[in-house]
Amino acid sequence: MSNDSKHRGAVVPLVTPVTATGELDDAALDRLIDFQLAGGVEAIFVLGTTGEGPSVPRASRLRLVERTVARVRKRALVYAGIGDTCLADSVLAGNQYVLAGVDAVVAQPPAYFPLQPHEMLGYFKTLLAAVDGPMILYNIPQTTRVSIPLQVLEELVGHPKLVGFKDSENDGKRHGDLIRRFGGTPAFSILVGVGALMAKGLRLGAKGIVPSVGNLIPGDCHQLCASAARGDWAAAERHADRMTAVATMYQRNHSLGQSLAALKAALHLKGLCGPHMLPPLLPVSATELETLRHEMRPLNLLD
Repeated sequence: MSNDSKHRGAVVPLVTPVTATGELDDAALDRLIDFQLAGGVEAIFVLGTTGEGPSVPRASRLRLVERTVARVRKRALVYAGIGDTCLADSVLAGNQYVLAGVDAVVAQPPAYFPLQPHEMLGYFKTLLAAVDGPMILYNIPQTTRVSIPLQVLEELVGHPKLVGFKDSENDGKRHGDLIRRFGGTPAFSILVGVGALMAKGLRLGAKGIVPSVGNLIPGDCHQLCASAARGDWAAAERHADRMTAVATMYQRNHSLGQSLAALKAALHLKGLCGPHMLPPLLPVSATELETLRHEMRPLNLLD
């Protein structure tokens, strides 16, 4: 991994801790951030998919960003998601978050109207022109129902505000093509968002990873990237295997929403936050919570 960009390493997409009535849980947010920093992560990403970003009330989003920036105190980078179906709302959020001190905003395609490549290109060009700070584009067709074509990215790479691309599309060939074509671009970072492809992506030249499992084991995620940076691929594989085992615990046989509820429940069992989810997602049942507790012990996730 080259050293020409600060956007690198383990970028953990933080869960959004809320109370039973849906308000932001400030104390839990502080605990989660401190846990990430103790694990050595390079960046904390709020209002992403793992953070239930589209479901967080608009009135709470800026406060979440401001509190995160204040708690981190430049000990890691802070990213904030701005994806919305309304361009004006994305621009407003992006500029608010930049003023609040984030190191980059993260934007996916709007998810309501399926966009053709030329429409997507126009949208991102407009967004990049209107937001007064660094931006990372985010490809996640599982939720947006559209994939950002590499030819669209090729038209955008080189824009002075575009600092990276997070790809969460589970397609090994696409990831290889993406990294080969753009991984060596100066001041531009490819971030891998698919757990099974992270170690391979780093070996090919990606600069970082965005693992939801980092909420539970930030140290392993940081060490995967550190091992890759020094070319210790045996150590990297050990950390990758650990990440896979822990992620399987909360993702197995679950939809995306169910896996996020199980992840938050696991964090609840660790004493970091409550198990509460934002609608339309539901928390795990009492039975599922006990199953998680049983599965976490052999993985050394409970004290």
